[in-house]
Amino acid sequence: MSKSTLQTPTYPFAFFNCRNISCPEDQASKRKVIVGYAPSTSFFELDDNENVREYLVDAVGKLKQRPTLVHLSIRNTLAERPEDFSVLNNGICITAHKCQIDEAKRLLILTKPSIINGSQTQGELKRFYAANPNALPVSVKFEIIVTDDTGIIAEVAIARNFQNDVRAISIAGRRGKFDQLEEALQTGNPNLKLRRTETDLSDEYLDTEKLLQVLFALVPDELAIGACSGLKNKTFAYSQKAKCLKLFEQMQKCDSIEQRDVYQFFLDVAYSAWTLYEKWQTHQGFQGTGLRSIVRGENREISHVPDGIIFPIIAAHSAFCKRDEVWKLEVPDSFDASLIQAAVDDYKDVADHNPQTMGKKQACYRRLLDLSRLYARLAKN
Repeated sequence: MSKSTLQTPTYPFAFFNCRNISCPEDQASKRKVIVGYAPSTSFFELDDNENVREYLVDAVGKLKQRPTLVHLSIRNTLAERPEDFSVLNNGICITAHKCQIDEAKRLLILTKPSIINGSQTQGELKRFYAANPNALPVSVKFEIIVTDDTGIIAEVAIARNFQNDVRAISIAGRRGKFDQLEEALQTGNPNLKLRRTETDLSDEYLDTEKLLQVLFALVPDELAIGACSGLKNKTFAYSQKAKCLKLFEQMQKCDSIEQRDVYQFFLDVAYSAWTLYEKWQTHQGFQGTGLRSIVRGENREISHVPDGIIFPIIAAHSAFCKRDEVWKLEVPDSFDASLIQAAVDDYKDVADHNPQTMGKKQACYRRLLDLSRLYARLAKN
């Protein structure tokens, strides 16, 4: 199939047999459910853009990890028991906005189709037949949900993938939870893109979970009070990224004025927060401090400061978050040197030279925040 064909909104899907099994609820919702069997070749060129995860071996390969037991099981069936593939494999679930049946040609003409469950099966089929082009096609079960309701498509994709332990970021990303946050980031840099699934691994994507951790570390006390239990203790921002994601989704609902205010704070300072984090990751002010956990590159330049050291520093900047018409982060001049010295002292005296300990020690956060508040008061005067 040519590339130009793939870019058209319709897809000719060859099948062995099919049946409409739509229930009364489907009919009331103006959707159809079609099931059947199709040759493996029918699935090769289907898109999976509506799925919450793509073929993981492609992504996993970037991390130099091995295929899962699921992948190996599919490979073994294709190689050793292809005649049983149709009953051993769960099949592939597809959504399409429209579907026309050509019984004479045994074709389903699908409009805007996408795999929403079965990307691993599709990936392994393509892999096997690329290596064995003369092998006979196997029969694959399919289910096609025909609807143009993008909301239900997203929910079905999430529900059908729960058994595969889809990470929360993929679910939140598929539900559009990061759309406004990405737009806020792009006011500072239009080229920034947030990672929305566990397989968005390239450098073109910004680490969404890390950004949320940074934002929670930055929340000023005046917003933390009443918005969420425990929000004032910033140690969770360093060590509990899953909690940060869960709290972000909670804030996004804006069930209270306090939650709405925190969510607006995130949008207002998103770009400044990420810029601050990147600055401290390679802050050259740590030159000469002798901290063993800091990574140094050529000419002894600082190339990486551990998050355990950075997060108490980031949290200290909450004292410089001020709201006029919008929230802004305004850091006094010549503040960094004093903050670095205080952080180095805490690293040695409180955290016993361990960045993980420093990131989890409330005492480190409190001392650096007190210093920031002092500078903030002096800046006012």
